[in-house]
Amino acid sequence: MKTDFAKFLKTKREASGLSQKQVAEALGYSTPQFISNWERGLSAPPMKIIKKLADLYRIPVEDVFNLLLQDTLQQVTLDMKKKFYGKKM
Repeated sequence: MKTDFAKFLKTKREASGLSQKQVAEALGYSTPQFISNWERGLSAPPMKIIKKLADLYRIPVEDVFNLLLQDTLQQVTLDMKKKFYGKKM
């Protein structure tokens, strides 16, 4: 499931005029697959990388933090509802 945070990362990268490969290289990754996975919501960047992404995309780190927090709360709420009410949600 693609999260708001994943969409945000892709939108901000594109607005910055950077390719996934350029971002990967700037962050020290050997392949753009990491960036692709983050943008598709398959995984999330490590916290230390999120701050670097904010700098790279020239966006306030607080904006990134707040969106990540909101996304995390939504996911935790969904997971808890599934456990509490059962899988038929």
